[in-house]
Amino acid sequence: MAEGSIGRWMFSLAAPAVVAQVINLLYNIVDRIYIGHMPGVGATALTGVGLCMPILMLVNAFAMLSGAGGAPRAAIAMGRGDNPVAERITGNCLTMLVGIAVVLTAAFYTFAPALLRLFGASDATLPYALSYTRIYVLGSVFVLIVLGMNPFITTQGFSKFSMLTTAIGAVCNIILDPILIFGLGMGVAGAAVATVLSQGVSAVWVLLFLCGERTRLRLRPENLRPKARVILPCLALGVSSFVMNATESLLSISFNASLSRYGGDVAVGAMTIITSVSQLISMPNQGICQGGQPLIGYNFGAGRPDRVKKAFACQFGICVGYATLFWVAVMAFPHFFVHIFNSDPALVDYTVWGMRIYMAGIFASGFQTSCQQAFVALGQAKVSLLLACERKLILLIPLIFLLPLLMPDNKVFAVFLAEPVSDILAAATTVTVFMTRFNKIMRQGPGKA
Repeated sequence: MAEGSIGRWMFSLAAPAVVAQVINLLYNIVDRIYIGHMPGVGATALTGVGLCMPILMLVNAFAMLSGAGGAPRAAIAMGRGDNPVAERITGNCLTMLVGIAVVLTAAFYTFAPALLRLFGASDATLPYALSYTRIYVLGSVFVLIVLGMNPFITTQGFSKFSMLTTAIGAVCNIILDPILIFGLGMGVAGAAVATVLSQGVSAVWVLLFLCGERTRLRLRPENLRPKARVILPCLALGVSSFVMNATESLLSISFNASLSRYGGDVAVGAMTIITSVSQLISMPNQGICQGGQPLIGYNFGAGRPDRVKKAFACQFGICVGYATLFWVAVMAFPHFFVHIFNSDPALVDYTVWGMRIYMAGIFASGFQTSCQQAFVALGQAKVSLLLACERKLILLIPLIFLLPLLMPDNKVFAVFLAEPVSDILAAATTVTVFMTRFNKIMRQGPGKA
C-alpha cells in the first residue's frame, strides 16, 4: 500500500467492503420489501415492523461490544505472537454474547408491548409490531453471535469467508421470506421466522469455522469461562461503537414517537420507507470508507503524508460524488424508490412528500462520512465519535422535538426538516474540523495521533 496507484488500491480494498455492505443492506430491507407488498395490509404491517427498528438496533449495538471491542484486542494479542491470549478473548466474548442474549431476550420479550407503545404503535400497528419483535428477540442469540463473532474471522485475514457469513444469511432470507410470508400465509410472523432461521444458519457457519481446522483462533471449552480481566478491556474498547449504534436506536425512537404524535400511522409508515431508502446511500459509503481506512492508516503509519492526502482525496471524491448522484436521483424520481416498498396510493404520496424534505440535505452525508471515517483511520477515534454524536445527540434529536414547537402549523414537515438541517450543519462542522486538524495530525505523525 506504500507503492502503486492509490486509485487501484482504493478499488481493491473498497470493492469487497462495498459488496459486503450491499449484501448486509439486502439483509436489512428485504423483510420490509416483502411485508410492504402484502395484499390489503401491507402499509399497516410495514408501519408495525418499522416500529421494531429501535429494538433491533439495540441488539446490534450490544453485539458491537464484542465485535468492535474483542476482535481488535485479539488482533493485538496475535500481533504479539500470543495466540493463547487471543483465544481466551475469543472464548470469553462468545460467553459474553450468549449471556447478553439471555438478558435481552427476557427483557424485550416481556416488555415489548409497553416499549412498542412508547415508540408510537397504535391499536392497528401493535399486533404486527409485537408479532415480529417477539419472534426476532427469541432468535437474538443468533444475531449476536453473527455480528459479534464474525469480526474474529475477519481479524485473522479471512475477509472473504467473513463476507460469506453475511451472504449466506441474506440469500437464505431472500428465499425464505416469500415462502413463509406468502406461500405458508404466515405474514409478518413469517418474515421474522425467516430472519431468525437465516441468522441461525449464519451463526452455525461462524461457529463451525471458529471450531475448525483453518482458524488460527479456536474456540476451546476452557476459554469460555468468563474472566473480568479478559472481558473488561474488550468492553472498554467496544463502548464507542456501542454508543454509536445505541444512539441510532434513540434516533429512531425520537422520529417514530414524534411522527406518530403529529401524523399518525401513515407518517410512521412513510418514515419506515424513507429510512430504508436512506440506507442505500449510507451503507455503500461506509463500505467505501472501510476500504479507504487501511490505505490511509497504513501510509500514515509509514510516514507517507503525500499518499495519505491522495488516499483521502480519492475517498472524499467517491463519497461526495456518490452522495450527490443519489441525492439527484431521489429528488428527481422519489416514486421509483417508494414503490420498491409499497404501492398503497395514500402511503406512496405521503412518503414522496416526506422523502423530498427528509433527503433535501442528503448530499452532505458524503462530506460528513468521508471526513469522520478518515479521523478513525488517522487514530482520532475520539474526535470521530464526538462529531457523530454532535450530529445525532446535539443537533438532530433536539431538533426533532424543537422544530415542531417553532412551526406549529406544519409539525410533520418540521420533524422531517430536522434531518436536512442536521445533515448540512454537521457536515459543515466536520469538514471544518478535519481541514483545521489534518495538517497538524500529519506533522505530529502516528506516535502522537
